[in-house]
Amino acid sequence: MTSMTINTRIQGVIGSKLTRAQVDAFGAEIDALRARVTADLGQKDLDYIKSIIRLQRRLEIGGRAAIYAGIFNPLAWVAGVGALGTAKILENMEIGHNIMHGQFDWTNDPELRGRKYDWDNVCPGDQWRHSHNYMHHHYTNIVGKDRDVGYGILRMADEQPWHPGYIFQPVYALALALFFEWGVGVHDLELSELPKGKWKWSEKKDMVKAFLKKTRKQVLKDYVAFPLLAGPFFLPVLAGNVIANIIRNIWAFMIIFCGHFTEDAEMFTEAECENESKADWYLRQLMGSSNIEGGKWMHIMSGNLSHQIEHHMFPDIPANRYAELAVEVKALCEKYDLPYNTGTLSKQFGTVVKRIFRLSLPSTNQNGTPAVA
Repeated sequence: MTSMTINTRIQGVIGSKLTRAQVDAFGAEIDALRARVTADLGQKDLDYIKSIIRLQRRLEIGGRAAIYAGIFNPLAWVAGVGALGTAKILENMEIGHNIMHGQFDWTNDPELRGRKYDWDNVCPGDQWRHSHNYMHHHYTNIVGKDRDVGYGILRMADEQPWHPGYIFQPVYALALALFFEWGVGVHDLELSELPKGKWKWSEKKDMVKAFLKKTRKQVLKDYVAFPLLAGPFFLPVLAGNVIANIIRNIWAFMIIFCGHFTEDAEMFTEAECENESKADWYLRQLMGSSNIEGGKWMHIMSGNLSHQIEHHMFPDIPANRYAELAVEVKALCEKYDLPYNTGTLSKQFGTVVKRIFRLSLPSTNQNGTPAVA
């Protein structure tokens, strides 16, 4: 693909012309929207996140108790696994992810301090804040900069050179979905770069130690301590914890991939993003994101990442505000003749699966030859 400015790329996608003044006007209206919502933050937002935290804790306690009760009643075990899986989803998506973004730092509540919060996940909070808050949100969908594009194992952009190993990427994607927590855990270590000689183990020993420390904590909690409390019924409790984590992993994978890798989500090269303005940055977030339609609990269970467009534009605004922001962002897209990628979960995930399979095969260059590494 030839180098072009972000504005030109977007003009090619939407099939109409935006002047520089129109792009800047769009950016100014997004800035004004951000300012209005930020000025309105207050007690209702604090009450909201506190209520979700209380709900999550009750679900976790109730779920773990029901798993133990399942020793005598299989239905209780099933209900307990469901409750624990739901608790883990809420903690990772609507609580941990959003708090670690600093969305509630303005409250000065120690429990909601973004730089200190550490979630129920094998990925250390500090490493996630670097790979996600900084690398992903600064370089969203820029191939070669945003390591979330494929998570180091999948080819999710035509701009990524193809090699024969990608033929099996549907299998890799399934494995990533089942063990997504672990994929996120090793993400900042950049293991895919190790064989290329771009870094040595000695250079990341502190990161490795932090990851192993967090892993030990999580494994001991879910797979040793709680099952041991069941005594001779260790295995049913262990199985319950394993399945609850897999439920969380699959759901998180689906939501995150639907937000970034639908067939209509654009990828960008570094050259296309040179010297971009704030308005250009907003356009890149818009073009590289996809929303998921649904009801209140669909949005809560997704951490409001069902509003991925709004999250990419306003990552530090409390996610419970994204629904109202989405109404205005969509209206602005209609005003400026910009696409607003949204659809049901089944529709969006269907296109994600299509993209995974399509990019497992070599893309074709403009001269008709395969784009192979």
